[in-house]
Amino acid sequence: MTILITGGAGFIGSNFIDYFLTNNPMHEIVNLDSLTYAGDPLNLVDANRNPNYTFIHGDICNRSLIEELFNKYDFKGVIHFAAESHVDNSISAPSAFINTNVLGTFNLLDVSKNHWMDAPNQIKEGYAESRFLHISTDEVYGTLGDEGLFTEQTPYAPNSPYSASKASSDFIVRSYHHTFGMNVVTTNCSNNYGPKQHDEKLIPTIIRKALNNEQIPIYGDGKNIRDWLYVEDHCKGIDLVFTKGKAGETYNIGGNNERNNLYIANVICEILDELVPKSSSYNQQIAFVKDRPGHDFRYAIDASKIERELGWRAQENFETGIKKTITWYLKKYNK
Repeated sequence: MTILITGGAGFIGSNFIDYFLTNNPMHEIVNLDSLTYAGDPLNLVDANRNPNYTFIHGDICNRSLIEELFNKYDFKGVIHFAAESHVDNSISAPSAFINTNVLGTFNLLDVSKNHWMDAPNQIKEGYAESRFLHISTDEVYGTLGDEGLFTEQTPYAPNSPYSASKASSDFIVRSYHHTFGMNVVTTNCSNNYGPKQHDEKLIPTIIRKALNNEQIPIYGDGKNIRDWLYVEDHCKGIDLVFTKGKAGETYNIGGNNERNNLYIANVICEILDELVPKSSSYNQQIAFVKDRPGHDFRYAIDASKIERELGWRAQENFETGIKKTITWYLKKYNK
């Protein structure tokens, strides 16, 4: 079976491709990525050595290209990572988020439906197992107070152009199941971290700034809380949902690792103090900066559905995963 993966040069997508190729040697992957700032060909060095892997440079907003690829490779599955995902960028330039996350997702869905189905609830012969997996985010649920968790039944309340565009794409995916009977599944994940993450994200920024003896910027008072999910644990969950998830369902994938931003900065600094010591602690470089507009206070996911129904469990807690992450970045930065 040949599977289309979109956005596979990015952080989560590239980690998933490596994981999937290792654990599914009978499948072939075509990776479609437009290589924007978030996509890095260096993330795919290992995949490029695999004969079951093909890279296509292209944009999911180009419908004719998607149609050509479906006709050429006869995809029986789509795993859709491609998205504009940086909240700060969505505040300064939201149009790209609407184009990629909404229109691009629609193009993929509609071409997939036309390739796999003759009419609503009428699947073409040979395509009964074809499936579209949409990768989304916990940010569609909005923000939490001091207590409570996001479940699959939590009402959507997106607070940024980014999360609003992802919420829109989630609803389009849902509609293709309920209207056409298309085999779709959606995952909503908490904040990922680990190897290959773009330098602009929080954890790589803390590591990079610390090593460069620069100010480590922390928004507001540093008390904003996220549920942190190690990327390999996420990849295992995605694979399970793609192969065993129930059509039309949503699965929340979270690490059960709530940590605030200031704690994360301090833990990274403590580990760097051990691994790359200098005359003063790295935590002396932490500085609080003006908070961003609409900064959600807390995200936390209840992952009990995927745990109960598919047998998934996060293997890493934050303290074990962050050590692996820092070690990877030290090699990247040659420290």
